[in-house]
Amino acid sequence: MNNSITYKPANLGRWIVWGVFALILVFAPLVFTSGSSISLLSQIGTVMIFGLSYNMLLGQGGMLSFGHAVYSGLGAFFAIHAMNLASAGKIWMPVSMIPLVGGLAGMFFGILFGYVTTKKSGTTFSMITLGIVELVFACSLMFPEFFGGEGGISTNRVYGEKFLGITFGPQIQVYYLIAFWLFISTIGMFAFTQTPLGRIINAVRDNPERVEFIGYDTQWARYLTLILSGFFAGIAGGLSAINFEIVTAENVSALRSGGVLLFTFIGGVGFFFGPMIGAIIGVFLSVMLSDFTKAWQLYLGVFFIVMVMYAPGGIASLIMLNLRVAKYGKFRRIWPHLWAVSAMALVCLVGIVMVIEMLYHLTLEAANGTEMKLFGFMVDTAAPSGWFVAATLLAIGIYGFWHAKKTFQQAWGEVNTEIEDLIRRAEA
Repeated sequence: MNNSITYKPANLGRWIVWGVFALILVFAPLVFTSGSSISLLSQIGTVMIFGLSYNMLLGQGGMLSFGHAVYSGLGAFFAIHAMNLASAGKIWMPVSMIPLVGGLAGMFFGILFGYVTTKKSGTTFSMITLGIVELVFACSLMFPEFFGGEGGISTNRVYGEKFLGITFGPQIQVYYLIAFWLFISTIGMFAFTQTPLGRIINAVRDNPERVEFIGYDTQWARYLTLILSGFFAGIAGGLSAINFEIVTAENVSALRSGGVLLFTFIGGVGFFFGPMIGAIIGVFLSVMLSDFTKAWQLYLGVFFIVMVMYAPGGIASLIMLNLRVAKYGKFRRIWPHLWAVSAMALVCLVGIVMVIEMLYHLTLEAANGTEMKLFGFMVDTAAPSGWFVAATLLAIGIYGFWHAKKTFQQAWGEVNTEIEDLIRRAEA
């Protein structure tokens, strides 16, 4: 009998990553101290959970869903009703546990709708989820007692006795509640990727026929994954209800589902942390940028198209590719070319923004005058000088980017060829 014990060293790198993530969540509001910044951080936190839950379907299971907002939205409605019942004294439910109500509601509807949607895969699955979200959105207008009609359901998150002085009235307290649930949910969803079900759903994504051949039920794997995804989406919905204190039919709309699809894809569906990057960029473009320009949806759409065409792996793939080059000590050979490409792209971007903003001002704000403030300068959109500057910047940017791109691609190709040779030698 062998009584020897095998020592397995701790994964120090993983502990460091999780520790840094926790520190960022704790100290972020100490760096961004304004009320608007803390509110923005709270929105990013809820969208991160929502995006990670969606990536359980798309990134890990290959299930392109157009109706994921159903689970977060219905979770938000159940959460806000629970808050109203608790504030009326009819049930006992502290605010800190409200996200769990949303999670259980999301899981319930995952069980209900998932049994139907996961019967099929591929395009058929996507179309069924689109039908489900339109069905639920229609029901939100048919049952105003539960959904609140066009005005939605509102609440007050400050109820019950204080606990250690915490009332969840100040936004900073709501942020830390969201940060806590974000950290726990992220651990839970990452742990899912290490389970047998998480491995099987990856196999179902890559080769469902082979999975069935070795004896696994692919429909059951998709179904269980969707149920768990619905649970975490419901948690995001519950946190959204606490943060905004109102839930409307828009929470269960196809528009909300399309938003999380956009953000997740921009961040990178092939990487676990991709949706978190996508949440930061998506909230910035849809919340902050909308305060500065009416063309924010145009910028978001163009950015998404550029990512699909030139970086289908998302922002996360670009980060990992550059980290791979840095790991082998070859980043110094490409960074001058990378900076040249980035600088020319920035010049081109400034020209494009000038053209778009001046066009929008002429078509939408011409009644208020032809002058507008752009990049800190007053520009007369009716005068040729502004258009000349924009065209010049655009021409310089395009020409410079085209030339810098060729040298960058050559350097990038040489470096990655050398890395592949090093990897092959190490394996041999």
